Amino acid sequence: MNLDLTYSSLELTRPHLLWLLLLLIPVVWFFHRSLSDFPKPQRWTSLLMRSAVLLLLVLALAGLSLLQPTFRQYFVMAVDQSSSIDQSAEEKVNQWVDQMKKIQGEDRVLFLPFASQPGVMGDKLTTPMSDLALDGASDETATAPTVGTEESSDSAIPVETEPGSEESEVAALPPVPKAANENDDFPMGTDLASAMETAAAAIPAGYVPHVVLLTDGRQTSGDAIRLAATLDTRVSVVPLPVRDEPEVQVAEVRTPAEVRQGEPFNVEVTINSNHEDQGYIDVYRGDVLVSQQEEPLKIKSGENRFRFRQSIDNESRTDYVVRVRGFKDTLLDNNAASAVVFASGKPSVLIVDSNVDEAREFRWALEEQEVLVQVRPAQGIPRSLSELQKFDCLILSNIPATVMSRQQMEIIRTYVEALGGGLVMIGGDQSFGLGGYYKTAIEEILPVRSNFEKEKEKPSLAMVLVIDKSGSMGGQKIELAKDAAKGAVELLGPKDQLGVIAFDGASYWASELHSASDRNYIVDRISTIEASGGTSIYPALSDAYEALSATSAKLKHVILLTDGHSSPGDFDGIANDMANSRITLSSVAVGAEADAELLERLAETGGGRYYMCDDPGSVPQIFAKETVEASKSAINELPFIPLQVRSTQVLSGLDMETAPFLLGYVKTQPKPTSEFILASDTGDPVLVWWRYGLGMTVAFTSDAKSRWAAEWLTWPDFGRFWVQIIRHAMRKNESKGVFVQVDRQDAEARVIVDSVDLNGRFINDAETKLNLISSGLDKQEIAMRQTGPGRYEGTFDASKAGAYQLELSQTKDGVPMFRQSRGMVVGYPEELRLGPADDVLMERVATLSGGTYNPTMEQLLAKPENPVQQALPLWPYLLTAAMILFVGDVALRRFDFSVWM
Repeated sequence: MNLDLTYSSLELTRPHLLWLLLLLIPVVWFFHRSLSDFPKPQRWTSLLMRSAVLLLLVLALAGLSLLQPTFRQYFVMAVDQSSSIDQSAEEKVNQWVDQMKKIQGEDRVLFLPFASQPGVMGDKLTTPMSDLALDGASDETATAPTVGTEESSDSAIPVETEPGSEESEVAALPPVPKAANENDDFPMGTDLASAMETAAAAIPAGYVPHVVLLTDGRQTSGDAIRLAATLDTRVSVVPLPVRDEPEVQVAEVRTPAEVRQGEPFNVEVTINSNHEDQGYIDVYRGDVLVSQQEEPLKIKSGENRFRFRQSIDNESRTDYVVRVRGFKDTLLDNNAASAVVFASGKPSVLIVDSNVDEAREFRWALEEQEVLVQVRPAQGIPRSLSELQKFDCLILSNIPATVMSRQQMEIIRTYVEALGGGLVMIGGDQSFGLGGYYKTAIEEILPVRSNFEKEKEKPSLAMVLVIDKSGSMGGQKIELAKDAAKGAVELLGPKDQLGVIAFDGASYWASELHSASDRNYIVDRISTIEASGGTSIYPALSDAYEALSATSAKLKHVILLTDGHSSPGDFDGIANDMANSRITLSSVAVGAEADAELLERLAETGGGRYYMCDDPGSVPQIFAKETVEASKSAINELPFIPLQVRSTQVLSGLDMETAPFLLGYVKTQPKPTSEFILASDTGDPVLVWWRYGLGMTVAFTSDAKSRWAAEWLTWPDFGRFWVQIIRHAMRKNESKGVFVQVDRQDAEARVIVDSVDLNGRFINDAETKLNLISSGLDKQEIAMRQTGPGRYEGTFDASKAGAYQLELSQTKDGVPMFRQSRGMVVGYPEELRLGPADDVLMERVATLSGGTYNPTMEQLLAKPENPVQQALPLWPYLLTAAMILFVGDVALRRFDFSVWM
């Protein structure tokens, strides 16, 4: 509520409290009911003073303030700290600061360094202009962080003093980032709009707001012009110089979105430079160098374009990377850029086999069926989604889970679920439960489970888990070890026994040998283990040996897990005693600090297996693998002819009744919603598949090599059997009548889909979706909107460097129209691109907001045209007056003043 006066105005900040004036009613009522015999004039005077006291108190509570016009200004100097700013800008900023030091008055100034996001320097927002000093800053306040770094903004605190004080101490402006190299960590973006908005919000009421933006105008995110048109604050812009060191960059690599396998195409490369130079341009297809010049290429200042002829023969997707070298250059981060090409034609399959030589017959059979095949050992499992996207189907043949990281498993799951890839797992003595897949991301997407009902006639197992609980096992390590132990309990049968020994400097039974049928008891006991103490392995192994020697179980096994070096002990003796008693011993070394030599020797002497575990997250897979393998119940090696229990078009043309014998398989359990196709003679699953997300996974529990499929390798339909299953499982890339274009402008990527049916008619009003997967496996579903006949568009944020995987699908009236995969690679941030200062943007920002572009100091500090109102709270004066009147009222009610008149 405002009350206009001639030159000033009054304001009530809490006008809703004026209802307290209703208290005047009881005051008047008591006045009329009073029995006081004071003269009437004295009584009326008392009433007026009492009412005045109440009025003054209510006005104080309601926040009565006096608004006076003021021309004092509050400047926020928003200084661009991004990597596109030249080092000479620091000198220009210092000149501005030096000039402002000479200014006297009530004006205030605040420095706001910013890059991709703004950060307020210090936790005090006001500093007298006369107190600004760069050279006078103390060591503690000499550097203010830029938002986005890990430093706290409280590390720089300006100290406010009286204007004109010689002993001022304020935070210095952080220096402009210097030239980047491979080891630098510097701001990689410019968000002018966010900086302007934060600067305006930091200005308190009672000042004429004025934001001074010191920048080169090269914004990489946000819309500064749009904000300037709506921002109720003047923004003056001081242009800063851009980097002018010798610079050469790969500005763009363009390729066709899709080609046919074997078809020639051009890789178009754009090189930008700010000087004439000569050097080399290397073109890589994946990790292979496919184009290299013998003589250096000359480039001119500005834009340079080159073409390199290429073709794709044996992959569905290929990444091209172009690098420059040998030029005079400053920034290394922008010396490479990438593009993605998809090739249509033969399906591409990756086979990962524990023994590459044993996969030759399988590979030949697929190649005879017009399938492009690449075979890798276990170490070749893709470590990135973009690498796996090169293939339409992934086949894991007898690969244990222990050779994969959790990240690799998540990549495979994302490849199937979100990008429609195919996964086929083939059995062997290192696959399914024997490979440690129980409760992993891979088992989650498979149509079978690794655990199964153990047959009654199988031999019983007694197993002891010896777990290091020393202090170094604290945190994640001990929790994962406990989870692994609990998982082992679930894989044992009712006739099996499990014991758990925990050790540090001494050992104790966390759970003595106990029937695995009482799982809850064992799990509860495992949960009590806590990490502390030293490391002494021998007593724990001795306890395990004594306990297992006393059992009547047919199979006896020990798993030792530790992350450190042990106190001395007769390790060779205890390992030999175990071996002589037919007790097997496996060991797991967690981390580089473990005694690998001792643990490997123990496993070798004890007839078990040794595991070197760099990632504690793989401990549960190791325990699961060891548990299943020790039980000797997961493999059935009796010959059988697979029985087809469900008809399917996938096996059309194959007479499974005449198929040869298979000599063994891994026992698994089908999941309820899976399609059970082939079974063993005992009813166990042999061939099962199901759809998971957009993709499909297949489990074949026998193998495709000479151990169990020796008879099948000579079967005439061996190759046909497998290629029909693989074609059923692999990613479907239907692209007839569909054209997909992916463009990137600044930090935004735009996807355009043009689709027509087989008759050439536009497909309108269709549901078109884009599944987006970033390099960090973050998933996002984007609904694309129709913008024209048969055209659909969608956009997404592509400001972060890395690979982006796109899965496009379209349906109309519930009928699938197409599905396509695409990819895009962002090599480096827009901040590192060559370019001049954006003078047009800076001028428009200043004009639209009412500020000045490239102002002089006199223009900047000129008296504003329009003042603002400065609020002076009146409550102290109101309370003082109320107290004086209250004393007078008390006197009027205590003394009879008529005797003095």
